[in-house]
Amino acid sequence: MRRFVFAVIALFAASAASAQIYQWKDENGKTIISDKPPAGKAREQKRIEAPSAQDTAGQKTTAERDLEFRKRQKEAQESTTKANKEQQAAADKKENCENARRNVQLLESGERVAMRDDKGERYFLEDAQREQELAKARRAVELSCK
Repeated sequence: MRRFVFAVIALFAASAASAQIYQWKDENGKTIISDKPPAGKAREQKRIEAPSAQDTAGQKTTAERDLEFRKRQKEAQESTTKANKEQQAAADKKENCENARRNVQLLESGERVAMRDDKGERYFLEDAQREQELAKARRAVELSCK
């Protein structure tokens, strides 16, 4: 049964591929497209032939076009994601630079600086500790503000 159905489909496909299509305008100017040639007198007659195998060889199938579309869509999404990540990284770097500069400015100001220890208790920095923290803050500025 399947072979019979396949044979019928193949027969219709073969006849459709070899069919001729005619296009013409009638006396009223209406465009008519038909598989039979115009009867009688017509203003303009144009014969349209189905594309041959050579003509369709350069054309892409729907599946190929769909695959290319999905590939372009994926590439666009990846480039957008990459641009967003780069933009976020630049914003983070700028924020880190500003924080490091504020720390340097605070430590150079001469004001008393309080910090918290592991227990959460507040203590003030001594001069030696302040110099160590200032050196760390300057290194942070050098690293994050390139």
